[in-house]
Amino acid sequence: MARSTALSEYRHKRDLASSGEPSGDAIGRHRGAAAFVIQKHHASHLHYDFRLEVGGVLVSWAVPKGPSLDPSVKRMAVHVEDHPLSYAAFEGSIPAGSYGAGDVIVWDRGTWQAEGNARDALAAGKLAFVLHGQKLKGAWELLRMRAAHPRREHWLLFKKRDAHARTQEEFDVVAQQPGSVVSGRLLPVDTHTAGEAQESPANPVRTSRGKATGKATRAKPRATSN
Repeated sequence: MARSTALSEYRHKRDLASSGEPSGDAIGRHRGAAAFVIQKHHASHLHYDFRLEVGGVLVSWAVPKGPSLDPSVKRMAVHVEDHPLSYAAFEGSIPAGSYGAGDVIVWDRGTWQAEGNARDALAAGKLAFVLHGQKLKGAWELLRMRAAHPRREHWLLFKKRDAHARTQEEFDVVAQQPGSVVSGRLLPVDTHTAGEAQESPANPVRTSRGKATGKATRAKPRATSN
C-alpha cells in the first residue's frame, strides 16, 4: 500500500493546520533498524499509543491500560489508523475541539525487530518481536482476537518470558515510570495524581516545535478491561 493511501484516514480525521501534528508529507523510510514509539495520550481517556514502523508508516494500536512487563498480563490493544513516521517525535497538547484533543508525551521509544516478515505476520494476526527501548526491552507479542468490533481490530499485547520480564506486583512499569523519555515531563493527570504542585503553566507540556501550549479539557479515565 502506498504511504499516501496508508495515511489517508490519519489526514481525514485531523485539521493538521490547527492541531500542530505532523502531516507526513515529506517523510522517508528510516535508515537502519525500524523504530517504535509509545505515546502516552490523555484524550477522552488516558491510554498509550503503541506504534511500530512498518512499510514507511507507524502501524498503531491504542492500549488503554498501557504495557505490562508481566507475561501473565495481556493488554487490550485496539488497532487504529497508521501514523506518519514523524509522529514518533510528537509531544504537545492537541487543542480542544480537535480529534484526539489532549496532552501527549513520548513515554518510550527505540528500535524493534520482527521475528520473520512483519507484514506477513500482521496479516496473519500474530506478530512476535523484540523491543530495544528505554523502558521496554526483550520479546513481546501482538495477537489478533476474533472479530469483536465491526470497525476496529482488537489485539492483545503481552510480554514474552525472558530476562526482561517482571511480575506486575514486582514492577508496574506504567506506574513506576510515568514520564517522557524525551523531556522528562509528566502529563498534568500524573502530577495531579501524585499530588505535586508543579502543574501547568509552571511545567507546561511543549510541542515538538518547542512552543508551550495551554491545557486541554480533561476527562476522567474510562474503566477498561485487560
